[in-house]
Amino acid sequence: MLDPTRKASVPETHFAGVEKGTLIVDRFSSYKAMVLVKEGKILLAFCWAHVRRDFRDVAKDWSGQEAWGLSWVEAIGELYHLNKLRLQAEPSQFLQRDAALRAAVERMAQRRDEELSQEKLHPVRRKPLKSLANHWPGLTLFVDHPEIPMDNNLGERTLRDAVCARKFFFGSYALWAGKLAAEMFSLFATLEIWQINPRSWLTAYFEACAQHGGKPPPDAARWLPWNLCAKQRRAMAELPAVNDSS
Repeated sequence: MLDPTRKASVPETHFAGVEKGTLIVDRFSSYKAMVLVKEGKILLAFCWAHVRRDFRDVAKDWSGQEAWGLSWVEAIGELYHLNKLRLQAEPSQFLQRDAALRAAVERMAQRRDEELSQEKLHPVRRKPLKSLANHWPGLTLFVDHPEIPMDNNLGERTLRDAVCARKFFFGSYALWAGKLAAEMFSLFATLEIWQINPRSWLTAYFEACAQHGGKPPPDAARWLPWNLCAKQRRAMAELPAVNDSS
């Protein structure tokens, strides 16, 4: 979908009618402004990868703060490690590994509060620590709900093609072009789910259009991935052959 704004009304419209759920998000303000979030019907699980980036950037950009920033990056890495062990645990191991994770989370909260209480805390340290405190309830939802991932990396990876394209050609400067891009990205994502090569699929579809006088074929629905036979899907899983006769 393509929307001209990034207001809270966009996700509110999308999730209208939802009674209960959890969104795995970054810290963008529109999510927090949603009425469904304020009413407690939708919980926000914030992304630890973004928090990790806060401390990594301090370590990278500020002289004298590298050790401090990297120590927090290491502490966040420990949470990832302990949560991974918990998710991999056999039933007999779960309680022990769950307790280890909760203890590490508590140590982090104590360290955060102790550092924030320091009167002469460096300003560059205060900003990521305050953000960590403000987003703590959403960051720690995964502790009581192991089914919730610690970050939204999976969601961001699904948007990677669109994001990279925006950087390569600076977006779409006309509404029709933006709508076309949204439709094509949706099409390509659907083909990927069905393990169909987009170039192969488009080549076959455009050949059908050419055979129909440059117009969409009358039976266009048969080109939908779920209407293709297994043989067609196997054939379209590979790149189309290139004609080297020239």
